[in-house]
Amino acid sequence: MKLTYAFLALFICTALSAQQKQFTHQDSLRGSITPERAWWDLTYYHLSIKTDIDKKHLKGSNLVQYKVLKSDQRMQIDLQAPMRITKVSQDGMNVKFVQDGNAWFLELPKNQVKNSVNEVLIEFEGNPVISKNPPWSGGVTWKKDSNGLDFISTSCQGDGASLWWPNKDHMYDEVDSMLISITVPEHLMNVSNGRLRSVDQNADKTKTYNWFVENPINNYGVNMNIGDYVHFSEVYNGEKGALDCDYYVLRENLGKAKEQFKQASLMLEAFEHWFGPYPFYEDSYKLVEVPYLGMEHQSSVTYGNKYANGYLGRDVSGSGWGLKFDFIIIHESGHEWFANNITYKDIADMWIHESFTSYSENIYVDYHFGKEASQEYVIGIRKNIANDRPIIGTYNVNSSGSSDMYYKGANMLHNIRTIIDNDEKWRGILRGLNKEFYHQTVTTAQIENYISKEAGTDLSKVFDQYLRDTKIPEFEYSIQGSQLTYQWKKGVSGFDMPLDIIVNGKKVRVKPSTKAQTKKFDSAIQTVEVDRNYYVTSNQVK
Repeated sequence: MKLTYAFLALFICTALSAQQKQFTHQDSLRGSITPERAWWDLTYYHLSIKTDIDKKHLKGSNLVQYKVLKSDQRMQIDLQAPMRITKVSQDGMNVKFVQDGNAWFLELPKNQVKNSVNEVLIEFEGNPVISKNPPWSGGVTWKKDSNGLDFISTSCQGDGASLWWPNKDHMYDEVDSMLISITVPEHLMNVSNGRLRSVDQNADKTKTYNWFVENPINNYGVNMNIGDYVHFSEVYNGEKGALDCDYYVLRENLGKAKEQFKQASLMLEAFEHWFGPYPFYEDSYKLVEVPYLGMEHQSSVTYGNKYANGYLGRDVSGSGWGLKFDFIIIHESGHEWFANNITYKDIADMWIHESFTSYSENIYVDYHFGKEASQEYVIGIRKNIANDRPIIGTYNVNSSGSSDMYYKGANMLHNIRTIIDNDEKWRGILRGLNKEFYHQTVTTAQIENYISKEAGTDLSKVFDQYLRDTKIPEFEYSIQGSQLTYQWKKGVSGFDMPLDIIVNGKKVRVKPSTKAQTKKFDSAIQTVEVDRNYYVTSNQVK
């Protein structure tokens, strides 16, 4: 999740700059499946880090286990300056490596036999980038709580997990499982992803927290959170049985958290109904307080919404319904289904994360407050749409599309729900997506094709219009007595989205195209309105 009112303007300016950007060699190294990435498949990481908080310094290692898909000797690992790799070894032998900007190429001396599983140990250290505006700029946030104790977190979507630890920093290949070992001063606690396996007391007055992630996890979903945390928990009786829900908050906020986090079970109830079972029962569900707004770190959702409903107390929809829930708890948790369960292969397809998750806010309102409330909410968020550039970005260069992937994307999905006009069928599609693409990385084409297939209608032009174009389709019509002539204007070539209109107070479905059509009614046409659930404009030609 990456959106505020103030940030929206900044995002648009940045997006326009990105649109004109000349992509570089480094963009290609980061954003493409290079030959040095393609030949091996991630199976396991053991990330081990010792923190030096006073110096804002990290030092550690990452054990990378992988399966050889095709014999090769040159491996790409990513780590961004000022972090640096200090040593690489395999089977006790030193491995030579060369740096090309943020990419490090390892020259493996061991013969890499197809289908074999090997390991390489990467040692690293440095002062990671300090995030200037988390979570919208990546890096580490070093703060103090109100008692003067250290309060530290990582966030790195878009900028990359390689800001603070070495990894295969491309979304297409998720590691199958992971052990995260973080060493901190003994008076503090580290909370990361998955389940706490053990805590080691060290001789130097530090503790090492060992967290194990059993399910596949994307790189930016990995996090480190350090603070004077206190813990409370509950068990949610979900579709797959007992789900452990753990909450880690600053000591001073325990009372507020126990009240505000009651919404977590309400979220799980709504999303399991609409999207299917929570995707990471094995790793539990966590909310973790952080010194920034929040982020969708897998099974370790971070929270900084000041224990208030809305988005920092504001309703992003202006409908009133946005103040009925805590935006960060609902939105960031929605990403467990769309971002962490179903993950884009290329950040150009980031709409898969953000459109569905913005729509999840609407689904939450629908479940708890009714369909009319949800319609008011999703219609209300349209005021945040910029229509500045296409939602889909540029492929293979780590470039996302317009921020319209949030609110315009959510309205596109609401259009599709309205077209289908069968809520159980629509619910089946949303649940089916999470089952069909369970723990997978996907492309836009896969998602589009699945929805069209299950809807039983070709929605390709709808996707083209809202994901790949900036124009709002316009329903142009004219009235002559009892005859209505209509067509789509400002539509992509072949745009043919069905539309519900209200003629003389009665709802009628028409199927406009980019060519004029005529429909005759039983009596003279007095009024024509477009169903407000469609994100379109209308224009009567006199």
